[in-house]
Amino acid sequence: MESLGRTARLELDDQGLREWEAVVLDAGPDGIVLDRSAFYPGGGGQPPDHGVLLWQGVQTRIAGVRKGDDLVLIPVEGDPVPPAGAAVRCAVEDDRRSALMRTHSGLHLLCGVVFRDYGCLVTGGNMEPLSARMDFDLREVPPGFKETVEEACNAEVEADRRIDVRTLPRAEAFEIPDIIRTATNLVPPEVQDVRIVDIVGLDTQADGGTHVASTKQIGRIRVAKVENKGRGFRRLRIKIED
Repeated sequence: MESLGRTARLELDDQGLREWEAVVLDAGPDGIVLDRSAFYPGGGGQPPDHGVLLWQGVQTRIAGVRKGDDLVLIPVEGDPVPPAGAAVRCAVEDDRRSALMRTHSGLHLLCGVVFRDYGCLVTGGNMEPLSARMDFDLREVPPGFKETVEEACNAEVEADRRIDVRTLPRAEAFEIPDIIRTATNLVPPEVQDVRIVDIVGLDTQADGGTHVASTKQIGRIRVAKVENKGRGFRRLRIKIED
């Protein structure tokens, strides 16, 4: 199980986990460190989770997460903070996390379709729940590009492809063809175990975020807009729909 500082990260092994128990290792108005956490701290374009801690009949709302030497939970300003040593019941805000998982998997599916059909690498991306953008190194936009990409994406949704997550030693991971789909390799050299997200038969990438279990769980993908960002870079904005 991967850790960040003193915190074991539960969400990387169990992406469906929403409630768990933990012990407070350190706490103050600027943040709370737990021994175990399933709060995703953000990264790879995916925002951090929100949620709540319950302790001794008291509630502390969590407004975000910060990565540093430790995984630090950010309490809502003015909320009480549990003392070090306290046992807490933790919960991730389910609607937000589930929407972000669908969105993140949707972006990987989009990336796989555009790479397969047009050979384009990703130059950037970002997401909010059920809304996202991805930038591609696409010099020319073929006629009907927006509609063709949307149709291809939704065909892959309907194919109900399994989405597998595993961790490989760095050398083994980088033997996988096209494992890095960004124009720049964003995996730091000090990272020796690489987490792989595989939309089976479509897209395999190094990634640290949270995902649904199959493409069917993403929902319908609508390509809302294609923008020209200059120098041949194209931005695709998508919406995830039920």
